[in-house]
Amino acid sequence: MARQIYVNLPVKDLKKSMGFFSQLGFEFNPEFTNDQGACMIIGENIYAMLLDEEFFKTFIDKPVCDAKKSTEVLVCFSADTRKDVDTYVTKAQKAGGTVPRKSQDHGFTYQHSFEDLDGHIWEIVSYEPAK
Repeated sequence: MARQIYVNLPVKDLKKSMGFFSQLGFEFNPEFTNDQGACMIIGENIYAMLLDEEFFKTFIDKPVCDAKKSTEVLVCFSADTRKDVDTYVTKAQKAGGTVPRKSQDHGFTYQHSFEDLDGHIWEIVSYEPAK
């Protein structure tokens, strides 16, 4: 069986967060989605569990980090092309997210990022090994 990755993120408004990521083209697994959390499909065997903040707290003994004030994690996923990277960022901004930094071109990689409605940072990178 292939290993799966689940990134668990607290969100203040689950429905708004689901709407935000739906506008970016992400889908949700209805089998693992309810009023407390939603299983967002990022790729084959890679998921983000968007968990209502109160429900998220049931899994931890420490305070929840306010991602708008502190960075608890950088979530990064790949895109096929530079254009795809920019398209995700543009869609995120139109859906209410913010863009904290300019894109970065390193020749063989290109990356850009956005912050979702809760301040979680999502980086998107495309690789061009031939360069």
